[in-house]
Amino acid sequence: MSELYRLQKSMMSWLLEKDTAIQSDVVSTAEVSSEVRLDIYGAGYGYRLIDALSENYPSVHTLMGDEDFYAMAYAYMSAHPSHHFSLRYFGSHLEAFLAKEFSGTPILSEMACFEWAQRKAFDSDNTQPITMQALQEIPMESWGNLQFEFHPSVSRLNFEWNTPQLWAAIDKQDDPIPPEKLDYPLGWVVWRNELLNYYRSLDVDEAWALDSAMQAGSFEGLCEGVCEWVDAEHAPARVAGFLSQWIEEGLVTGISY
Repeated sequence: MSELYRLQKSMMSWLLEKDTAIQSDVVSTAEVSSEVRLDIYGAGYGYRLIDALSENYPSVHTLMGDEDFYAMAYAYMSAHPSHHFSLRYFGSHLEAFLAKEFSGTPILSEMACFEWAQRKAFDSDNTQPITMQALQEIPMESWGNLQFEFHPSVSRLNFEWNTPQLWAAIDKQDDPIPPEKLDYPLGWVVWRNELLNYYRSLDVDEAWALDSAMQAGSFEGLCEGVCEWVDAEHAPARVAGFLSQWIEEGLVTGISY
């Protein structure tokens, strides 16, 4: 083990576990002890993690307010220390953490879910979507077996609250709107096309069809499934309409049959 790696490992052990072995490697002076120097560094490290959490979850921060958000962030750091070299992944457990620790305010975990989906969409691989021409070139007799590959940015979400509308009001700095619980859960899809993130709500049959298609469901299977909402005669046209929209929006990156 190199000396640099030993020092780095020892420092991380102090930051994450308060292992005091690193103190012998930190110079003390009459004015500032090694313990105080480490505490200063540790405080700065904690502030940087909180900043990263706020950058990834600005609307959660807004909903909670500074005092509650900072208190929550410190509790989150204790429950989920950052073990990755990149801060990109530090907030990956926040949705579950908020759902457990703030179960009485479910809008917080839903907002964390929505904001993390947008972060994942923005950071996802830049896979090229297909065009309508690719769909038009498929023989009609093969349509029943069609299966679809989706852009890595695509996330399917279900919300029980007006979470995206609340996020939009906060993001645009509009007049605040109150959290409102819906009569029934509403499906949403989040994705990236080129360099921009998008999101929209889904009718219940499209939400089901998109879920099925993302799990390797065939065109024929989708048509059979949406018969729960439309008659068999109109099901193929309904699913074809979904597929056309998904392609136009850049959600689909491949078709096989």
